[in-house]
Amino acid sequence: MTGDALDLVIFDCDGVLVDSERICVEVDAMIMADLGVAFTEAEIVELFVGSSAEVYTAVVEERLGRPLERGWQRKYEHLYDAALADRLTAVDGVTQALADLTVPVCVASNGDHEGIRRSLRIAALSGHFEGRVFSAADVSRGKPAPDLFLHAARSMGADPARCAVIEDSAYGVRAARAAGMRAFGYCGGLNPAARLAGPGTVVFDDMRDLPGLLAARDAGR
Repeated sequence: MTGDALDLVIFDCDGVLVDSERICVEVDAMIMADLGVAFTEAEIVELFVGSSAEVYTAVVEERLGRPLERGWQRKYEHLYDAALADRLTAVDGVTQALADLTVPVCVASNGDHEGIRRSLRIAALSGHFEGRVFSAADVSRGKPAPDLFLHAARSMGADPARCAVIEDSAYGVRAARAAGMRAFGYCGGLNPAARLAGPGTVVFDDMRDLPGLLAARDAGR
């Protein structure tokens, strides 16, 4: 890849690097049933995939009609841990895409540091991102606010206008646009292309195409 105009490529983790979203949606449905609140699978995808813990909690509380206790999600963490340990893999084609990129890369996810590193380790992707993992826990607001992406760019010494963000959720592409970064929406997972499309956003469905898309976008600027 030529791509000299880029300073940095920022990857979301879940659904972009690791194929975790389908697994997590199944666990989310189990949690909702335990709480006694009804969400369809389509609602879980639309409302929860790519959201921050604060957004997740607010949506559930609104549907429940009552507040949840602080740290309520901790009692369910073992469900995610067990399912991911058993079934998690890298997103199809992402290992090849990472090998073909020459631009610096990092991860910026709404997940916590421990969870992000665990997922990268299980999917054998840790080596690509050593020392370059950023979490919503590092900033005051997670996605869809731009804070996390701007923090990642600042930490990596990159100009936001020369950063590309790879996302698979509406929250993520909104955050990328708000940060003034080039957004690439991966629709090979649960979110349809229409949910990711928008100003300044390239939508694609095969991770193997990413290096070429980044290079073409650079050439067109």
